[in-house]
Amino acid sequence: MTTASGWGDIYKEIGATPIINAIGSVTLLGGSTPIPEVKDAMERANDAFIPLEHLEEKAGQAIADLIGAPAGYITSGGGSALTLATAAFIAGDDDDKIERLPDTSGMKNEILIQKRQRYWYDRCLEMAGGKLVDFGSEEETTEADLENAIGPNTAVVHYVAYEQNPVDPHALTLDQTVEVAKDNGVPVMVDAAGQIYPLENLGKYVKAGADISCVAAKYMGAPHSTGFALGTKDAIRKLALQSFVSYEGRRVRGIGRPHKVDRGEMMGVVAAVQRWMTMNHETRLANAEQQSQAILAPIRGIPGVNASLINNVVANQPFGVRMDLDPQVAGMTNEDLIERLKENDPPIWTRVPAGGDSITIHVFGLSEGEDKVVGEAIAAVLKKA
Repeated sequence: MTTASGWGDIYKEIGATPIINAIGSVTLLGGSTPIPEVKDAMERANDAFIPLEHLEEKAGQAIADLIGAPAGYITSGGGSALTLATAAFIAGDDDDKIERLPDTSGMKNEILIQKRQRYWYDRCLEMAGGKLVDFGSEEETTEADLENAIGPNTAVVHYVAYEQNPVDPHALTLDQTVEVAKDNGVPVMVDAAGQIYPLENLGKYVKAGADISCVAAKYMGAPHSTGFALGTKDAIRKLALQSFVSYEGRRVRGIGRPHKVDRGEMMGVVAAVQRWMTMNHETRLANAEQQSQAILAPIRGIPGVNASLINNVVANQPFGVRMDLDPQVAGMTNEDLIERLKENDPPIWTRVPAGGDSITIHVFGLSEGEDKVVGEAIAAVLKKA
């Protein structure tokens, strides 16, 4: 609990200021806190050394089996999985090409992506030397657009999955994307970073025909710096050849050397997936709703404040609170409130997400009792204004 003795002391001892995370599981604020099962697995993993090529193979297959996918590979985050997967589709198992990346001259290096799906993290695809090529328009994408975009330099088609958002009727679905791509002999990669609930979403993209699906393990209570790829056995085999353990074990200088994962983190991911696939999600969701209601309660009824419960339960951040201020009545804008909360003691961080116009508060990063602290702090700032 935030008010408990010793909260944040380890940061304060070096002159750093801890904050209450009311944004959610974001890299900006540290991503996640490993759950007890993960901490225990990581501690036990330190008892012995193990060849990491061997461990990657066994741990990756363990999570794939839990999820129901053909193969898996643990990476240093979902973004790392995207970069290594891109390298795999460009260089494959050709060691000469692997060592040339990110120089992709003379290789199939084009990554096709719907113009309507361009997003902040497509930069991860370029880090392997891929060239992003838009297809479709801002208004819509058709199957003909994808068909026409495929050419001699096409390495892969990239698809972004956001199951928590309403279906975009003007974008290609994954099924349409897979059908056109496969008819043309082109693989498909999916960014499914937060698509961890309902449970069937974890493996469904590969079952639907994608060659690789990339997931951020932090959302399941694994360390912030972990993720994994699920895919066909051949695609995951080629991804493994790009990795840091291949760089050292095979002495092939691929781009994955900086994408290091500790043996304890690998076993932490296995523990996180085991727990996620067997836990009581109704209880998890009920707790998230209760925390969200605790934030909302002190805010309701304050003049100029439109606050409501987010009712989404899909993907990585269920429930939460959405807020809009009428500046003429509330005496401040959304941005003013965000900055005032950062001046609180302790500071509270929230935000208007990119592309949004409302303050969105999520409970993923809140410790016990912090939901009440956040709600009361917001109410105090607004009442003072």
